Amino acid sequence: MAIDFLVHEAGDGVGVVVVEGIKAGQNLTGWIMQEDETTTFTVLNDIPIGHKIALKDFAVGDTVIKYGIDIGKVVAPIKKGEHLHVHNVKTKRW
Repeated sequence: MAIDFLVHEAGDGVGVVVVEGIKAGQNLTGWIMQEDETTTFTVLNDIPIGHKIALKDFAVGDTVIKYGIDIGKVVAPIKKGEHLHVHNVKTKRW
């Protein structure tokens, strides 16, 4: 089975795309490393390699967890399967 994105642990809200050419409408498979499990769902946007994909719906103000760490605050609603990047998440550092 080909893996399209990686997730560090089950509590993470995002995965990282590890293949080129992800297009909206594709069914993706992700590997949750800590639990050694896989998950599948349909991606809603084109997502470049190395960018994040939302594993759940997020509302404005929600905290995004990646690698078990708070990586920022949601500034625009995000649906499961959408591209999660600087257009919809901002750091809490400043």
